[in-house]
Amino acid sequence: MSQKRLYDSRKRILVTGGAGFLGSHLIDRLLERGDEVLCVDNLFTGTKRNIEHLHANPRFEFLRHDVTFPLYVEVDEIYNLACPAAPIHYQHDPVQTTKTSVHGAINMLGLAKRLGCRIFQASTSEVYGDPTVHPQREDYWGNVNSVGIRSCYDEGKRCAETLFFDYHRQLGLDIKVARIFNTYGPRMHPNDGRVVSNFIVQALRGQDITIYGDGTQTRSFCYVDDLVEGFLRLMDSPEGFTGPVNLGNPGEFTMIELAEKVIALTNSRSTLSFHPLPQDDPTQRCPDIGLARRALQWEPGVPLDEGLARTVAYFAGIMEVQNA
Repeated sequence: MSQKRLYDSRKRILVTGGAGFLGSHLIDRLLERGDEVLCVDNLFTGTKRNIEHLHANPRFEFLRHDVTFPLYVEVDEIYNLACPAAPIHYQHDPVQTTKTSVHGAINMLGLAKRLGCRIFQASTSEVYGDPTVHPQREDYWGNVNSVGIRSCYDEGKRCAETLFFDYHRQLGLDIKVARIFNTYGPRMHPNDGRVVSNFIVQALRGQDITIYGDGTQTRSFCYVDDLVEGFLRLMDSPEGFTGPVNLGNPGEFTMIELAEKVIALTNSRSTLSFHPLPQDDPTQRCPDIGLARRALQWEPGVPLDEGLARTVAYFAGIMEVQNA
């Protein structure tokens, strides 16, 4: 269904949310392989710092735009990554979060329909809610609170998936849907409230490590380079394969285990400080990546200790600059 522009042999790719943590790493890879990239971001959670190294590249273009409004551009592929993903950010303006997922999906799907191009949706493991099935497979429908404080993100992303598959069934749109599990690495926002960035920043500052609940709840942590490779393999997979596909690391760690690793890597004297578990915070989160292994020949390759060391070095560097 995709229609290549006739006047240029190079792909021109739109990445919404391109100034964010994941988007900026994805753009790096697209530019490395020779594509042109149009980065669209309203800079609510994204930052120009993540893409400032790209502005001298003649194949890179930045457009400040909110995807809740229509966008009229000419591209060959669309990666729709626009949406605040950390609870502290998406709960700041929950109405806007839902609009970004739902109206943003409608606008990007409309653009893909007009252009006849392939479109990728960055969905999330949050569609599984607080799962009663472990690990989570793509055929699990989830256990989601539709009226909770996290619902703006969880249900917004679930609705976006619905829209993608309805456009595919009704209009024949070529779609790819990835369900992203916890991802970490350089360019995470130091104040995004996510567990990896929280623990590292607190440890580097010698502060108590904040543990919510008793610390036995689990997460799986995928290094950003591995995740981006999964994005590219899914986007380049045959047209009939739509997903959704879980992309994440099946290695599972408790919050206490993660905190201990961070303290060791930072040589910190931080101690653990326990606080009540927030509403609807999942007790377990771990992907079954069997489908990604079979269909994409993809699985993560960066061990947690190695990825954490790279991430600690990044945060230590930006904190040194801030303190200079």
